[in-house]
Amino acid sequence: MPFSFSTKEILETVSMLQTEKLDIRTITMGINIQDCRDTDGVSTGKKVYDKIKGYARNLVQVGDEIEKTYGIPIINKRIAVSPVSIVGNGLSPAEMVTIGRYLDQAAQDVGVNFIGGFTALVHKGFSNGDRALLEAIPETLAVTERVCASVNIGTTKAGINMDAVYQMGHIIKATAELTGDENGLGCAKLVVFCNAVEDNPFMAGAFHGIGEAESIINIGISGPGVILNVVKEHPEASLGDLANIIKNTAFKITRMGELAGREASRRLNVPFGIVDVSLAPTPAMGDSVAEILKAMGLEKVGAHGSTAALALLNDAVKKGGAMASSNVGGLSGAFIPVSEDAGMMDSVVAGALNIDKLEAMTAVCSVGLDMIAIPGDTPAATISGIIADEAAIGMINRKTTAVRLIPAPGKKVGDWVEFGGLLGRAPVMATNSFSSENFIKRQGRIPAPIHALNN
Repeated sequence: MPFSFSTKEILETVSMLQTEKLDIRTITMGINIQDCRDTDGVSTGKKVYDKIKGYARNLVQVGDEIEKTYGIPIINKRIAVSPVSIVGNGLSPAEMVTIGRYLDQAAQDVGVNFIGGFTALVHKGFSNGDRALLEAIPETLAVTERVCASVNIGTTKAGINMDAVYQMGHIIKATAELTGDENGLGCAKLVVFCNAVEDNPFMAGAFHGIGEAESIINIGISGPGVILNVVKEHPEASLGDLANIIKNTAFKITRMGELAGREASRRLNVPFGIVDVSLAPTPAMGDSVAEILKAMGLEKVGAHGSTAALALLNDAVKKGGAMASSNVGGLSGAFIPVSEDAGMMDSVVAGALNIDKLEAMTAVCSVGLDMIAIPGDTPAATISGIIADEAAIGMINRKTTAVRLIPAPGKKVGDWVEFGGLLGRAPVMATNSFSSENFIKRQGRIPAPIHALNN
């Protein structure tokens, strides 16, 4: 459909772009690589490389051109491919690592900073490809720079695969150890999901879903600074009025995102998929979800009322996006990564925010426990227990939840871990000191909830 904008809307958008850090966080091209399977890892990897180069060769150039034409900052250009566990089913773990190397080379050669899809969907069990990919994750993330991995271990329909949860605790530990010279950076590129979505444009969890078209363009737009500004402008508004104000602002943000996405789709001759309207913070001041919650009236994030404030924010953003476009998808809402949000870091240091409160807040935000550094000696069973808790929230509430933990080698509570760039830095947070090992060792499956039986 054609877009038209009033003079007022144009001026508002200019202000958002120039002073409030509104940006398109990512243009992500999804590419189906299921037809790239060959006899071994090298030949499969070469086909994957060639297909990515063919589809995405102009992705960065087109993103740069749209940024210049419309004056809209486009921070990242990225790629998501079909789950590699499916493409490589029957190959060995070493061959999966080989495919990962080809993904990394393709990403480098087309100029994108991350490529997602080193993925396994194991919510109901393991294929041979799933087992090989899981075993390959630590080495792949250690020997590549741009590859991102994700594992879906549960859904509302299937329940939670606790065998996978058990394994992921050990896989995260192994990944941290293999990338220990970078503070466990490999774990920042590894997400464990419940109810993963197939059209998420954000890393590290993006993959090209098996129900998607041959190729697609998805947009991730972010504007914490814009929302922060309108909240600050209405200090006396009731919460109901504030929700409407946020919703209306999210509406405007979404329209800009869809405009850019459809233009990218046209120039690349690839179908337009979705616009993900997510408040994704960065370490830059004024680009913080935590600061929005504080502007609502909280002294620090973590104070009583934080979950309620986040619920209001997340819901208003989703409603505004849905009002603006029929193509809103992905995760859409508010992210609360610790290392990528200066306000979250401040609340942790002040003692206002801990992992338990963050877990409670994930019941009402877009994703989950994100970019949290924990002590390097945290047991694998504890990590698995955190994953299980987060997955249970997602399963019961029919929502996406995720865990991205970094057990930083050699670090203890109170130390700081530096990741750099958009990944930021994080204070090492304490986990519960009591053991969940005997619970996690039971493995098996946590059955789907009764409300999953809704056919």
